[in-house]
Amino acid sequence: MWLKRLIWRGFGLLCVGLALAGVVLPLVPTTPFLLLAAWAFARSSPRLHAWLMAHPHFGPLIRNWREHGSIDRRTKLFALIAMLAALVLSAVLGVRLLIIGIQIFVFLGVGYFILSRPEGPRGEA
Repeated sequence: MWLKRLIWRGFGLLCVGLALAGVVLPLVPTTPFLLLAAWAFARSSPRLHAWLMAHPHFGPLIRNWREHGSIDRRTKLFALIAMLAALVLSAVLGVRLLIIGIQIFVFLGVGYFILSRPEGPRGEA
């Protein structure tokens, strides 16, 4: 039992680390890693789960997604700007056109998904 909790806790900490990397790296998503971390902490550490849910920046993202399937406007804008910046950076660095085409295809799909989510609790958006 303690080994299982240790593995979940380690996975949760890894996901928090990846989410923190996603804050500064445009191609690494933040919210999915936070959701995974909350899920893992719920199975391993009530203290870490409570910390993550009470975090002033990460907690609202997790709660909005869990309760309403929503992404707030600021997060949507940041995600779209990060994707555009990644495309511009790829072009500036001279990445092959095929790779840029794949990025555009993926970013269009991800962008559509992000924009299709409500911006807050249903009835308030």
